[in-house]
Amino acid sequence: MEKIRYERPIIQKMNTGLMNKFGTRTEFEPVTHIESVSVKSLINQYGSPLFVISEKQIRRNCQNATRIFKTRYPKVQFAWPYKTNYMNAVCQVFHQEGAWAEVVSGFEYEKAQGNGVPGNKIIFNGPCKTDEQLIAAARHNSLIHIDHYDELYSLIKLSEENNLKPRVAIRVNMDTGIYPKWDRFGFNFENGQAWNAITRIVNSENLDLVGLHCHIGTFMLSPSAYAIASTKLCELTWSIKEKFNKIIQYIDLGGGFPSANTLKGAYLPGSDTIPSIDQFADAITDVILGYGFKQEELPLLILESGRALIDDAGFLLGTVLATKRLSDGRRATILDFGINTLFTSFWYDHKISPVESFGKHTEEMVLYGPLCMNIDVLRESITMPLLEKGNHLVVHKVGAYNMTQWMQFITLRPNIVLIDNENNTHVIRKAETLEYLELNEQIPGHLNHNSLK
Repeated sequence: MEKIRYERPIIQKMNTGLMNKFGTRTEFEPVTHIESVSVKSLINQYGSPLFVISEKQIRRNCQNATRIFKTRYPKVQFAWPYKTNYMNAVCQVFHQEGAWAEVVSGFEYEKAQGNGVPGNKIIFNGPCKTDEQLIAAARHNSLIHIDHYDELYSLIKLSEENNLKPRVAIRVNMDTGIYPKWDRFGFNFENGQAWNAITRIVNSENLDLVGLHCHIGTFMLSPSAYAIASTKLCELTWSIKEKFNKIIQYIDLGGGFPSANTLKGAYLPGSDTIPSIDQFADAITDVILGYGFKQEELPLLILESGRALIDDAGFLLGTVLATKRLSDGRRATILDFGINTLFTSFWYDHKISPVESFGKHTEEMVLYGPLCMNIDVLRESITMPLLEKGNHLVVHKVGAYNMTQWMQFITLRPNIVLIDNENNTHVIRKAETLEYLELNEQIPGHLNHNSLK
């Protein structure tokens, strides 16, 4: 009889809040400071709305995740996915903590170079790489992750023509029990596409296969799915060694670890339901360590975690513009930021806290943005104190994707401020102006005037 593995008991703090006859109250306590900096002083100095990022929290997250994985596995490397938040100051914090750069476009590749990341520490992912970008990445010795056959054939041809031998990996998609499957990107494991691509690369004299990559989904809640992905990549790694006598240098498990945000429709707060990074680390490293590799042949484990490392380091500060009653009697509160600024409000019921202290009376309300669009809804239903015009709010866990997927629509995009380790504040992106917005516009001569008087 196989011995059952011991699992230590875990006591997990619940965050559902105090109960009342209407349910739970999770967003009632005022938030007056971020780190040790007054919210009101931030708004007074830098305007409203305002994004605020805590450098201290980013570093805490990086160091914690690195410790968790490196105490379980001897060879671990994090790579910061630029698409999550490509503010240069943010990227530099991650690079100072030892993270490489993971990019998915030529634009992001240039940003990584501009941040001083050596070419051999840039991972070039994504399905859209031009011939010029592939040549440049090869010449800088970057890791090129091949996404499809057209890219594979182009890279072989370009390498022959330019006397290059780029370091490459393939992206592998697979069935991990999570649906819908992410099979749009990469080569499929189950139908043999991945092995066929590997064979073509190994038989090519102009490409050096050094790694295998997968990214099985986003906001993943199942550590076991990563165990399945790890098993399948290890199987490919082992087969490459057996058939071609070639050692794969690294396995890249991508990202997808969830943040503590609450997905729309969830019954409990995200902080109570998401798996810990420890659980993901156990699932991944147990498989690789147990697969049978010799110590000297253990592959480097690369992780491209984004939202889990920065979401809780970002805050959005805003101001109440007005309150009103809807036709059905519900209270509506209109804020000075909308879905164009808080893009992730489409996915999450963000925790939103008042800044001012209030009495005990609360009411269910709808939070709207300022856009002249009926879809500009930040929270469909939230229990809050009775906010008034001029009151301030703090939106939590907004560090991932909002500053890359925000839109210039109707309103101008706001300042972004970084609070450093000594609680000093720095503007890391200036608020937009009309002059900045019109910088690249050109008006034909015959349209330079009109007859309106």
